[in-house]
Amino acid sequence: MILGILGSGSGSNMQAILDAIAAGSLNARIALVLSDNPDAFILERARHHGITTGLIDCRGFKTRFPAEAQQETAARLQAAGVNLVCLAGFLRLVKHPLLDVFPNQIINIHPSLLPAFPGLESWQQALAAGVAETGCTVHVVDVGMDTGPIILQQSVPILPGDSPASLHARIQEAEHRLYPAAISKLAAARSEIEPG
Repeated sequence: MILGILGSGSGSNMQAILDAIAAGSLNARIALVLSDNPDAFILERARHHGITTGLIDCRGFKTRFPAEAQQETAARLQAAGVNLVCLAGFLRLVKHPLLDVFPNQIINIHPSLLPAFPGLESWQQALAAGVAETGCTVHVVDVGMDTGPIILQQSVPILPGDSPASLHARIQEAEHRLYPAAISKLAAARSEIEPG
């Protein structure tokens, strides 16, 4: 699997993927890391590992992912030979035309047990709702917000006295195990479809 990563922040999930590749538990290679944030630490992490990086020009929009920027992103991912795009803390909604170029080939990790608590700061939503557990989900990206088919999930109990920070930290630990496992699952499914 040749991976392309889109991220806006620290890149801890990308690091978990790199660690799984180094440990031999994930047969993949990260070919390209792109960010909409020039100061994102994910770019520094990628450069440290010798991975090609680049910036996504969102034309000054704070939250939108303009069609031209998506076309440019798709072209760069294609040029790098990417066959699976992984969103790792990427804070913009991916829509067309990127979904057209990579149909069912873009995945995301979300910090809740979807379909519960889509959107931002899901751990805070879970605490406010008073549920006994939350978790994380790796899913295929479609045109909705956190609505695509689920690949893998892992539950995380909400403990008495949990703060948003303590719960989020435990969800992130689960994410770092789940994301590489989900990519592995997809790779295994593809190798059955495309032998050799």
